[in-house]
Amino acid sequence: MAEKLEFLQSKEVQDFNKEIERFHLGPLWNAIPELMHKQPTPEAIPYLWKWETLNAKLMEAREIFTPDRGGERRAIYLQNPGLSLRQPWGWGSTTQTLYAAVQLILPGETAPSHRHTQSALRFIMQGSGAYSIVQGERLFMEEGDFLITPKGLWHGHSHPGDEPMIWMDCLDIPTIYAIGGTFFEPYPEKIEIPSVPDNFTAQRYEGGMVRPISDRHPKIAPLGSYKWNKTLASLEGLSRFDPDPYDGYAVEFINPSTGKTANPNIASWMQYLPKGFHSKAHRHTSSTIYQVFKGSGYSIVNGVKFSWSKGDFLVVPNWAWHEHYAEEDCYLFSVSDSPIMEKFDVQNEEGLEANSGHQEVKGEFQPMLP
Repeated sequence: MAEKLEFLQSKEVQDFNKEIERFHLGPLWNAIPELMHKQPTPEAIPYLWKWETLNAKLMEAREIFTPDRGGERRAIYLQNPGLSLRQPWGWGSTTQTLYAAVQLILPGETAPSHRHTQSALRFIMQGSGAYSIVQGERLFMEEGDFLITPKGLWHGHSHPGDEPMIWMDCLDIPTIYAIGGTFFEPYPEKIEIPSVPDNFTAQRYEGGMVRPISDRHPKIAPLGSYKWNKTLASLEGLSRFDPDPYDGYAVEFINPSTGKTANPNIASWMQYLPKGFHSKAHRHTSSTIYQVFKGSGYSIVNGVKFSWSKGDFLVVPNWAWHEHYAEEDCYLFSVSDSPIMEKFDVQNEEGLEANSGHQEVKGEFQPMLP
């Protein structure tokens, strides 16, 4: 190994490497260590954004930006510090594949309709009274609701209610940007006109996952809004049994016409961790973004303790050991890029065998506060 390294650093090799660079060529013999890692080594890092910071900055933004002035959406995205300076896929990236943001819409505002090749989803964190209109269907939103906008569908937002609304956005922007597949189109008018009854798809699925027979054939978005009361009921039913040792009680939002993830490239879960539950540590190829919907506790990620409470966001990069502890009953909404990893057949997972499945805590994360 020392001989090989000495040879690669020799003047003869270095001079040749510089010579072929002039012809826009590169030496594989030098690139292999960077290109072929023995295991995933993401540049994204574990990080926690506190609700106090996010809320403060959103409230400042409402005095400066509106959908009519300065941009279509009043959204602040979560920029992973490990990716801030990396191009092209590091900009606007919460993980190397996913973008996440918090968005605020005020009573009387309208965010115009558009469509794009990125798939989007929304998890409603706070408020009620606003709606998203997707392909002519107005989906009125309440806390805990989960909404999807798969690629290519017209969508916009408007708020005829009387209180501010805040939600989480997640899109596969970094992935689509990196592969050169970005298309964007504004709607000809400001916002779509409804073409079906309000909450049409949710009404079709009032029986839960008992699907209408017309949805036996695959559709891109047969169900646009997944209501919190039904998600909660499913978790309550599941909690009568033993929890998963790694994920507690968790349910996945799916497309009922295909059985696959509700969005093509983004998996979405809701987890219930009862008070005192301490999951075992594991890691997987997919990266995950958690939003603390209710409760408080902490996660240990690669030996570092991240304490969280309601409204916070935590990112766990690829192949990072992680485990959770619930100090009170907790509900965690999460998104991951597992469908992308599965498409490329690189999704792997393993549990920690040592120390009864728990990590040694070697440090504690100190969040930035306003």
